[in-house]
Amino acid sequence: MKWYDIIFVIVSLVIIILSLLQGGKSEGASGAITGGGLNVFAKTKERGSEKVVTWLTFIFAILFLFLALIISILSGQGGAAAE
Repeated sequence: MKWYDIIFVIVSLVIIILSLLQGGKSEGASGAITGGGLNVFAKTKERGSEKVVTWLTFIFAILFLFLALIISILSGQGGAAAE
């Protein structure tokens, strides 16, 4: 396992933890099944720690994307480099 694989796993775990820390913005899956008021596009105001967790999740998701691309290129599996 190389150094970038370890960083990738750590970033993945942080994203999982941050996703679990986020509060539900709707009734969730049970509301979707029973026909409850599930509105994904409803505007909700986030305050305090909710806003920080949301931004951290977004930042780590972007970092995850770039790490995946970098690892793909470095390992020789990415696009034209594999040909």
